[in-house]
Amino acid sequence: MTHAATTSPNPHDPLAAGFPPGWEGRVLFWIAVAFSVFQILTAAHLVDFASQVTRAFHVGFLMLLGFPILALMRGAGAPVRALAWAAAAVGVVIALYQWWDFVPLLMRAGDPLPRDIAFGVAALVLVFAAAWAMMGPALPIIAGSFLAYCLWGEHLPSPLNHRGYDVSQVIDHMAYGTEGIYGIPTYVSSTFIFLFILFGAFLEKAGMIKLFTDVSMGLVGHKQGGPAKVSVLSSGLMGTISGSGVANVVTTGQFTIPLMKRFGYSPAFAGGVEATASMGGQLMPPVMGAVAFIMAETLGVEYVEVVQAAVIPAILYFAAAFWMVHLEAGRMGLQGLSKAELPSPMAALKEGWHLILPLGVLVWLLFSGYTPLFAGTIGLGLTVMLILGASVALGLPAGVIRYIFWIGLGLAAGAFLQFGIWVVVGAIALLIAANAIRKGGRATLLICRDALADGAKTALPVGIACALVGVIIGTMTLTGAANTFGQFIVGVGEKSLFLSLILTMVTCIVLGMGIPTIPNYIITSSIAGPALLELGVPLIISHMFVFYFGILADLTPPVALACFAAAPIAKERGLTISIQAVKVAAAGFVIPFMAVYTPALMLQDGGPLAQSIGYVPAVVYIVVKAALAIGLWGVAVIGWLGRPLAMWQRGLAVLAAGTLVAALPATDIIGFALVAVFAAQHLLRGRAVA
Repeated sequence: MTHAATTSPNPHDPLAAGFPPGWEGRVLFWIAVAFSVFQILTAAHLVDFASQVTRAFHVGFLMLLGFPILALMRGAGAPVRALAWAAAAVGVVIALYQWWDFVPLLMRAGDPLPRDIAFGVAALVLVFAAAWAMMGPALPIIAGSFLAYCLWGEHLPSPLNHRGYDVSQVIDHMAYGTEGIYGIPTYVSSTFIFLFILFGAFLEKAGMIKLFTDVSMGLVGHKQGGPAKVSVLSSGLMGTISGSGVANVVTTGQFTIPLMKRFGYSPAFAGGVEATASMGGQLMPPVMGAVAFIMAETLGVEYVEVVQAAVIPAILYFAAAFWMVHLEAGRMGLQGLSKAELPSPMAALKEGWHLILPLGVLVWLLFSGYTPLFAGTIGLGLTVMLILGASVALGLPAGVIRYIFWIGLGLAAGAFLQFGIWVVVGAIALLIAANAIRKGGRATLLICRDALADGAKTALPVGIACALVGVIIGTMTLTGAANTFGQFIVGVGEKSLFLSLILTMVTCIVLGMGIPTIPNYIITSSIAGPALLELGVPLIISHMFVFYFGILADLTPPVALACFAAAPIAKERGLTISIQAVKVAAAGFVIPFMAVYTPALMLQDGGPLAQSIGYVPAVVYIVVKAALAIGLWGVAVIGWLGRPLAMWQRGLAVLAAGTLVAALPATDIIGFALVAVFAAQHLLRGRAVA
C-alpha cells in the first residue's frame, strides 16, 4: 500500500493526495475499502437493508472516514485528531441507532423521544461540521440559513413567513425518515453517485487516462495549438466516466497544463482551458457527473431523454472551447507538437480497446431501459472482470488458449442478462482466486483494492454535500419556501421571461459557489425548476438550464473551484485563471438561453420555430445559428481570425453574436446580415493586406 505525503498539493482540495502514512492512515485506508465494498453489496442487492438504513450507514461511513482523514491530511495535532476520531465514532453510533431502532422509529414518527432528539441534533451537527471542514463555509452557511428559517421563519413579514414549527418537529423532520439529511440527495449519493465514482476509479486504475490522453495526443497534438486541443479532447473523454469536474482538473491537468505552458500558452490561459474542459465533462453523456441519473429520477423520464437533451449542447460546448484555443494559438503563432514524438491513436486503441467495453456496455444498458443502478453495477462488475481477466491472460500461453479464455470470460459476462448478478459475482471470485496465486496477479489485486479506497475517498465531498443539501430540501418540503421564491420568479417572468432567466442564472451561480455540481443541481432545480415550468419553459430544459449554470459556478469568480484546483498546477492565481475560463466557456452561458427560446437545440418539441418550419429544419437551423454565434464570440474575445482584428471588428462580431442569440425573427435577420457584413469586410481587408 503506497501513501502520499500528508500535505495535499492543492489547498482547495484537502483530499487531493493519497492516504496519509502511519497506522491511522492504514486504518482509514481499510475503512475506505470497507465503505466501497458495502456500497457494492447493497447496490447489487447482495446485501439488502431498508432504504432508510442504507442511507444511515452511508452517512455513518462518510463521518467515520471524513473527520479523521481531514485531520490527518491537514497535519493536525494529537488533540484535534482525537476529536476527529470521537466525531467519527459518534457518526457510527448514530447510524447503528437508526438500524437498531428502525421499526420503533417508524412507529413513533412525529412524536420523537428525548433520546431521538439528542441523536438527531448530533447527526445535524456532524453533517454541518463535516461539510464545513471538507468544503469551507459556503454550503453550511446556506443550509444553516434554511434551517434557521425553519425554526424562526414565522417571525418574518408576509409573504416570507410560515406557520411555525417547534424544535422537536424540525429535528424529527431533518434527522429521521426520508427527508432531511437522509433524503433523496443521500439516496442518490449512496446508489448512483458512489457507484459511478467507483466505476471511474477502476477505469482510471486500469489505464483509461493513458488511453484517452494517447488518443487525444495522436489525433490533435500535431495541429495548431495542439497541446491545448489535447486538453479539451482528453478532458471531454474523461468526462464520459468521471463524476467530478474538479477531479478531472487535478488528473488530466497534471499533464495538459504543463504541456500547454511549455508550448507558449500563458499559465492563466492554460489553466482556464483545462478548468473549462474538465467542467464541460460534466455535460458529456453518458455519465454527466451522475446528474443525468438524478435528473431522470427527479423528472420521472427515461435516461435516454436526458441524454437526448444534453448531446448537442455538450458538442457545442467542446467545439467552442476547441475554437477558442485554435484562435489563441493562431494569435500567438503557436504550432503543434512534432508527429514523431506523438503516440499513434490507432496503436493506443489497439492496446487499450478492451477498456472501452465496460463503457460501451454501460451505455447500451442505459439506452435499453435498464435502471442506472443496474447498469452501473454491471458496468463496474465488467470493469473488474476485465482488469482481473487481463492479468490472468498474461499468465497463459499466447494463442489458442488465450482466445478460449477470453471467449469463456465474455460468455460469463454476457450470461448476467439471463442468470443475474450471481454469474458476474462467481466469475469475479474465480478471477480473484486465479490472480492470488500469481505474483503479477497479486499486484493486480492490489490495484483493485486501491481503486476501492480511492473511490470512497473521492466520494466523500459529494456524499457529505448531499447529506447537508437534504437540510435545504427538507426545509422546502416542510415550509413550502420554494413556492415563495418560485412565485417571485414567475412574477418577474410575467413582465419579462429574459429577466426571469437572468435571475435564475444568478441564483444558480451564487448558490453554486463552493458547492459540488450535484447538490447545486438538486437545490436550484428544486427552487427554480418549477417556476420556469410555470413560465412555459419545457420541464427538461428548465432543469438543464439550472444544471448548466450550476456547472459554470465552478468557473466564475470569486470562488471558481475548478480554477483554484488548476492554480497550483499552472502556478497562477485562481482568479486570473477564472477570467480566462469564463472567456473560453462562453458557449456555456449562451446555449441554455438559446434552448429556452428554441427547444429544438436540446432536441425537444415545441417552440415557435419548430411550429413554423418543422422539427428537423428547426434543429438544423438552431444548431447552425448557435455555432455562428459561438464562433463570432470566440473571434471577438481572442481578437484574431487569420490575422489581428481591429476593435471595431471585434465589436461588430459581438453585436452579430448577440443578435443571433435572441430568438426573434427580426433579430435573426439582423444577426445574419451582420454576419455577412463581418465576413465581407474581413475578406476585403484580407485582400487589401495581401
